[in-house]
Amino acid sequence: MIDQIGAGRTFDDGHLPVAQPFGRGLNVQISVPDADALADRVRVAGLAFYLEPETRWYRRDAVELGQRQFVVADPDGYLLRFCHDVGGRPAQG
Repeated sequence: MIDQIGAGRTFDDGHLPVAQPFGRGLNVQISVPDADALADRVRVAGLAFYLEPETRWYRRDAVELGQRQFVVADPDGYLLRFCHDVGGRPAQG
């Protein structure tokens, strides 16, 4: 769940950091049907990318799994990585 402090229910029982950015170093991955379509909406809204849209391959045993992804930082410093799978291929190298 992604929540905005001060809007709606606030889950602050004294455990939150006292100064921003609260989410320094936290990277949340969110699977979406089409990362490129969402990236287009980010551009139109005038928001900055922390990591521009890209296709990356991640090795798992003898296979590389691909994902199309981009990252934006929310106002509290959390990094939100939106991605969709692009399939697999034999590992290279």
